[in-house]
Amino acid sequence: MARYTESVCRLCRREGAKLFLKGSRCYTKKCSFERRPTPPGQHGVRRRKVGEYGLQLREKQKVRRTYGVLERQFRNYFVDAESRPGVTGENLLRSLELRLDNVVYRMGLATSRAQARQLVNHGHFSVNGRPTNVASFQTRPGDRVEVRETHRVREPFKIAKETLRNHQAPEWLTIDAANLAGSVVTPPSRDQMPLDLNEQLVVEYYSR
Repeated sequence: MARYTESVCRLCRREGAKLFLKGSRCYTKKCSFERRPTPPGQHGVRRRKVGEYGLQLREKQKVRRTYGVLERQFRNYFVDAESRPGVTGENLLRSLELRLDNVVYRMGLATSRAQARQLVNHGHFSVNGRPTNVASFQTRPGDRVEVRETHRVREPFKIAKETLRNHQAPEWLTIDAANLAGSVVTPPSRDQMPLDLNEQLVVEYYSR
């Protein structure tokens, strides 16, 4: 399975915004973006004039990197979003939000999407009682996502059980902290998805 294996802190610096790709580290003084917010590379400090295409490209890369999706798969998400009724940009973000790894992250069972993807790939979760190890699995309203009973003694889930007490999940999810589980109540609306992402620029990028 293809995945990005280089430094993820470079991605935040390149996009000029915190993408919170390293979980709790992003909230500390160790965060590379806090220490050096300039783009990576020896010419990172240089000011560059960004045109319309550049803005669209950077926003597309920002959305793609936020959810940890590679280029071809992201393009497939866009094609699917465009073919469905409704607003294309919102359809795109909604598909990304309903990925199993993102749902696990939103539920508070992982500190980052990257960790959530790894936990899913290692077979720690089940959906509606069926073991599922596909991070891109599309959840639907009514789906129950939970840590498999025999896996709950693992260290990451011991930590998650403590932090879930204070975790505020989005309104489209419910959490059962005692059983390390949660359910998708409804597809997320636009105001329940990241507000710092401009999906219209992504649509414009692919509509050139």
